[in-house]
Amino acid sequence: MTAIQDYKNKPGNSLMCSQIKMPDLLYATARLALSVAASVALGVMVSSCGKKPETPPPPALPVSVIEVHPTSVPISAEAVAQTEGAKEVEIRPRVGGILLKRLYEEGAEVKAGQPLFLIDPVPYRYALAQAKAQLAEQKARIIQTGREEKRLKDLLETQAISQREYDNAVSDNAIAHAALQQAEVRVRDAELSLSYTSVTAPVNGISGRFQFSEGALVEANSSLLTTLVQLSPIWVRFSLSNNELMQLGGPLNEKKVKQVTLILPDGSEYEKKGELNFAASQIDPLLGTQQLRATFENAEQRLLPGQFVRAKVVVGQRDGVFLVPQNAIQTSDRGQSVYVINEKNEATPQAVVTGKWMGTDWVILDGLKAGDKVIVDNIIKLRPGAPVTPHAPGETPGTPPAQPDSGSGKAA
Repeated sequence: MTAIQDYKNKPGNSLMCSQIKMPDLLYATARLALSVAASVALGVMVSSCGKKPETPPPPALPVSVIEVHPTSVPISAEAVAQTEGAKEVEIRPRVGGILLKRLYEEGAEVKAGQPLFLIDPVPYRYALAQAKAQLAEQKARIIQTGREEKRLKDLLETQAISQREYDNAVSDNAIAHAALQQAEVRVRDAELSLSYTSVTAPVNGISGRFQFSEGALVEANSSLLTTLVQLSPIWVRFSLSNNELMQLGGPLNEKKVKQVTLILPDGSEYEKKGELNFAASQIDPLLGTQQLRATFENAEQRLLPGQFVRAKVVVGQRDGVFLVPQNAIQTSDRGQSVYVINEKNEATPQAVVTGKWMGTDWVILDGLKAGDKVIVDNIIKLRPGAPVTPHAPGETPGTPPAQPDSGSGKAA
């Protein structure tokens, strides 16, 4: 109302104010009050928008850590390998005929010299008898020619016969001796053929499946009757690429390889250690690999020919390296790295140089030092400089100890 009085007291305004009606005056006063209130509210809003709200620091992330220390790992390489019998023999008959009998159990172990099959021996017995008869005939002929030579020699001394007749008698005796030798060979050959009717195992081994049924006609040196495989020792064939050979220090030989181990299909390691018994003297020009072979004891027959395994060749030892779980390694376009914890319990990325895998761990060749604490879980949630709460692997972050029960006991 004071502002209105002042407005009325101004010269020239008294007439205008007298013409203003009361409702219009109240309306103007209300509009003025609303404008003032809006200005005050807008100023408060502007002042409040100019201040940034304070965000609390992120909570420390619980992580598992391991403290790394230098260790030694073998210098090795692995390759897919296949087993084969040290001796794999095909059993074929050396004489033909009717197969009368099988003398072994399929899949059973047999000894060298053990009979396996019997071929009809009757024709060979007849052949032997005939050869012996021819031998006896030649022996009788020798007696005759020898007697004739002696008789003509006496006659030659009295010049009752010519020299030619005596020479013919000497030649006949010599021919008879040669024929005797042939008859003796035929007898030995017939005896050998007769012995071949019993087919025996040439080596110790495990017998294979019977390929012919009894009563079948088999041919000499061509019909495959069965196979024998020597299982102990057993051989393992594999090859290494030129790049792998360079990592091992060059092409391998029996002196350079310290030991060979086998990793079975289930991931376990074969308990027997092997030795390299063959190394190719050249690189295969088609595959770029060196062919290798190792021998293993297999008395318990855990390995069978044709089985696929992995061969691990050890040539030496590398010292001063570190082992870090595989899930702790991060790979990016800049290389590989791990998170380590600094003195402020903050996650700090550290570039590393990795080697090969050792079980579930990476071999770290460079980038770490003894005593570094490497984070091994929650890697995806970490950022450089993020605060962390470290704890040992397999443990949960610490929790406040449980308070003892404060309830009162029962009265006696």
